[in-house]
Amino acid sequence: MIHRKLMTLLFCSVGLGFAQTSLPVMQATISLDMALEAAQVALASCEAEGYRVSVTVVDASGNEKVLLKSDGAGPHTRASSFGKAFTSASMRSATADIAANTADNAQLDELKSMDERILILAGGLPIMLAGDVIGGIGVGGAPGGNLDAACAQAGLDAVLGN
Repeated sequence: MIHRKLMTLLFCSVGLGFAQTSLPVMQATISLDMALEAAQVALASCEAEGYRVSVTVVDASGNEKVLLKSDGAGPHTRASSFGKAFTSASMRSATADIAANTADNAQLDELKSMDERILILAGGLPIMLAGDVIGGIGVGGAPGGNLDAACAQAGLDAVLGN
């Protein structure tokens, strides 16, 4: 009888162990409304300065959520804005910081060829909420990465209240 109870207890505890490890992983990600607002503000910020740009917002997994393109923006700006948004979300850092780090460390240069979607140029920012990356925003087409980044920051400030 004791042996039977012990075996039942053992099987139940093993079953509980499996149940605990099979729970889904929950990941916060940016909503469409938030992504659209950030992109619209970033685009308006650049256009107010006379820059014709593209703005892309990706979700936490690097999937394109929103793409906005100014009238007259160059065809290269779409890929540029996506690459910057993807890189900032994937690497959880501003692309300007990544560019500075890779410039100072030849070993990190391989990051550029790790994934064809990675673009290490200033203008991409991770979208952080409560310490988690929920997406990335990238701007391409202003006459300097610092200007792309300023427009991206305007978009983030609008949705995150910075």
